[in-house]
Amino acid sequence: MKFAIAISNAGETGHPRQMAELAHIAEESGWEGIFLEDYIIHWSGPESETYDPWICLATIAMRTEHIRFGNMVTPLPRRRPWKVARELLSLDHLSNGRVVLGAGSGHNVDPGFNNTGEVIDPKRRARRLDEGLEIINGLLSGEPFSYTGEVYRIEEMVFHPRPIQQPRIPIWIGGAWPKKGPLKRAARWDGYFTFKEEGAMTPEDVVAICRASTELRGTLQGFDLGIGGSSRTDDIQRDREKMQAFAAAGVTWWNEFMPQGRFDEVRKLIARGPILIG
Repeated sequence: MKFAIAISNAGETGHPRQMAELAHIAEESGWEGIFLEDYIIHWSGPESETYDPWICLATIAMRTEHIRFGNMVTPLPRRRPWKVARELLSLDHLSNGRVVLGAGSGHNVDPGFNNTGEVIDPKRRARRLDEGLEIINGLLSGEPFSYTGEVYRIEEMVFHPRPIQQPRIPIWIGGAWPKKGPLKRAARWDGYFTFKEEGAMTPEDVVAICRASTELRGTLQGFDLGIGGSSRTDDIQRDREKMQAFAAAGVTWWNEFMPQGRFDEVRKLIARGPILIG
């Protein structure tokens, strides 16, 4: 199981310069991933100082050498998929092949939907998400690609350069467990980053997710399963045992939440490094 940190794109830690420094500290401290929220106006309120996560991803790419990074998740229904594809290609080459696309349909606490005339209906958003993913995947192939769907239509075009990562930049789907839609969608791609709407995720939940994913995909090979975790407790041994149980159940990424706090406070938390299970 690999260990990542989840950081808000708001507050002191959301500033692109600060984010780049935190990513550098994370890499030096043994973390293997850093994943950002993606909000136009942060859910905590309009007074939050919110920064564009895609700009932050570029600074992370420049300040690190090995760590994986991406947004977890980008609400793709409010983005133009061809623009996202071009941004991903640029980040892929900037980082020498370390970016991940985390994508979801978004939710209604995001003012980026509610206050801007974007599509609110969940079914329509899901349709936009599925078509957007197909377009991004087709454009990232580097081959001539056209598309005609219910939402999008594009004439034939070719995107160069091809991604460094092959067969494609990994696509991880975010969504709530035990909803069936996000899991079925994730099974068509490369990973599933999930949380539980009610209560805390358990190893038994993970076993059920792995079983369902295997039924849908036929195999879990090449498929990442990530779950979010709250900040660690004061009982390190108990936390380590918890990580071991999740790893044994099938989790491949543990995403430890960093609080939306002051830069110095979050820097100290990241510098502790991950809770190693070995």
